[in-house]
Amino acid sequence: MPSQLRDRMVRDMQLRRLSEITQRVYAHAVCGLAKRYMKSPDQLSDRQVQDYVLYMLNDRKLAWSTCDTNAAGLQFFYGVTLGRDSMRLALPPRQSEKRLPEILSAEEVGHLFTAVNNLKHRVLLQTVYSAGLRVSELVHLKITDLDSERMMIRVEQGKGNKDRYTLLSPRLLQELRAYWRKYRPASWLFPGRNPDLPLSRFSASKVFDAAKEKVGIHKVGGIHLLRHAFATHLLEAKADLRTIQVLMGHRSILSTMRY
Repeated sequence: MPSQLRDRMVRDMQLRRLSEITQRVYAHAVCGLAKRYMKSPDQLSDRQVQDYVLYMLNDRKLAWSTCDTNAAGLQFFYGVTLGRDSMRLALPPRQSEKRLPEILSAEEVGHLFTAVNNLKHRVLLQTVYSAGLRVSELVHLKITDLDSERMMIRVEQGKGNKDRYTLLSPRLLQELRAYWRKYRPASWLFPGRNPDLPLSRFSASKVFDAAKEKVGIHKVGGIHLLRHAFATHLLEAKADLRTIQVLMGHRSILSTMRY
């Protein structure tokens, strides 16, 4: 995609306050389209864009969720950046799969933690599970987000740009204190190689994937499985759905009811 078009699209996305991740995914979708036809995307017809979506579905056999995200990016580019309203009629209906997540048992979670010898990595995974965090929320935790008096963890600007509080269990607090005594993080709870920056989501996910492989767990999913387990284990412990919804930061209780 020509740099001028890309800059226009990025500006449009920033004006609408799309997240950085969404901006990258949408721009990548348009670049993939341009690469397929070896043409600037503003020179393509509605039919060509439609054919590209069908190519992703039928030839590349990408997951519906991937096609849905790519189609949303193309829709944004043509509908917003280029102002081509006709594209709304050209894209095929987008569907989404509804699958129940695979859930780690309490025993499997325990085995995961035991398998991790590195204290920082182990406490990182324990924090995801014990507080029910998204990985993006985990890596942006700061020391000041821990409230040992109220036994709460403040999640700043989680999904939907909303703050919330979640649980800080006595066991996790004990592990966090041991972790702090050894590593002495200054600002970020889990800093990256550069202590001024937080650990990347990719690095946090790699920690989980390595532990999962070491233990021999074959359930499908990444580090988000620990968040799923948090919700399910609370439900099994007779916590009410509304409480779990608040702790998870779900906008709709329907999302919580999936567990």
